[in-house]
Amino acid sequence: MKSEILQSHIILENEKVLLVPFEDLGNIELKEIIFDDEIWKYMGMYIRNDQDFENYIQNTLKQKADGICYPFLIIDKATNKVAGSTRYGYLNHASRKCEIGWTWYGKQFQGTGLNKACKYELLNFGFEKIQFKRIQFSADLENLRSQRAIEKLGAIKEGIFRNNYVDSEEKSKDDVYYSIILEEWNVTKRRFFPEFL
Repeated sequence: MKSEILQSHIILENEKVLLVPFEDLGNIELKEIIFDDEIWKYMGMYIRNDQDFENYIQNTLKQKADGICYPFLIIDKATNKVAGSTRYGYLNHASRKCEIGWTWYGKQFQGTGLNKACKYELLNFGFEKIQFKRIQFSADLENLRSQRAIEKLGAIKEGIFRNNYVDSEEKSKDDVYYSIILEEWNVTKRRFFPEFL
């Protein structure tokens, strides 16, 4: 695995989406779209005011500095606006794996095809440049929309992690886990992402 890449300024793009490192000035543009409880319903927390927003920004940047994740801003190239955020998280260098997630989009960017375009870039760069051997995804057991979106990426459903975490309102939550592994990527790419090849 080429871990040093995760210390660099990663920019990923295709015709639909541009992914830039989270620390870029576009962070402030998130404020225009972030205050929506529907976005955060299954994320383990809510962002409802300026303090929540500031905590989210600072926690994300700290986790990046600590090597726990590599977060991105998602820019919709059709409008040139910040559409949301995503990241490589749970970085495990020894086992050459990560989780793509913590993904959210402002309401006007949902259902536009941005998610598939974004995930293709993250998967392709993750497998072909960083050389992860496993990339996993998870979704709240009740979040059927996210589960369907993950399945459209060609990820294999592996099972349910019960009481996987406790959210900000002290509720225990179950997650469904999926993965794509390096040995599958070439076939998965051709089958599920032909428009990007």
